[in-house]
Amino acid sequence: MMNELLADVIEAHGRLDRWQSVALGEATIVTGGGLWGLKGLIQDPNPRHMTVSLHEERASLKPFGDPDWHTEFTPERIAIVRSDGSVVNERMHPRASFAGHSFDTPWDPLHRAYFNGYAMWTYLTTPFLFTMEGIRVQEVEPWAEGSRPWRVLRVEFPDAIATHSRVQDFYFGEDLSLRRHDYTVDVAGGFAAAQIVHDYIEADGICLPSKRRAYLRGPGHRPNLDVLLVSIDISDVRFT
Repeated sequence: MMNELLADVIEAHGRLDRWQSVALGEATIVTGGGLWGLKGLIQDPNPRHMTVSLHEERASLKPFGDPDWHTEFTPERIAIVRSDGSVVNERMHPRASFAGHSFDTPWDPLHRAYFNGYAMWTYLTTPFLFTMEGIRVQEVEPWAEGSRPWRVLRVEFPDAIATHSRVQDFYFGEDLSLRRHDYTVDVAGGFAAAQIVHDYIEADGICLPSKRRAYLRGPGHRPNLDVLLVSIDISDVRFT
């Protein structure tokens, strides 16, 4: 039986039957923030095209590194591929390549492609992915944000799903829209992050936030708004 809060959140984001009728999500994304420099990577403001499968964990980003290249992501493989299908570089079981990493350990392009793949898949499928097999959801103590409480879903992911961390918290406002997303970034030493989300849009009957801003999470679970790690702007969303 579905958690009561989750059922209401799903309803507010477009209904489960609508989600089950589509299979593919596409969006234009623009990313920024300080994390990339810490990882020794160059970040530009150019828009890129993100494609995700909605009912299995699979994603692709283009262009990636070269105008003719794109990524192919699944939890067990990350690859950089040319438009003709030939492989530029790939890594099997990519999660293992982050062993021993800390907050500022440099990343190579495959590290970045893997991180991008699982993160954007998570963001573009929330909250509907919480209904997938093996995911456990419970409502926990609400969060006091000013004078208004936010209700919180704690989500525990199985090992088969690649994501930031096994346990993550999702905060919902009075209108049941997602306001904040807390997690640890296990692929970067397990630092605590708080992601603020806003500017909801509707695409093909599905509602989602179009802006995400991830910060270090400090004492009292408060985001440190002076340290912007990652910014993501999402537009031109389609679900088919």
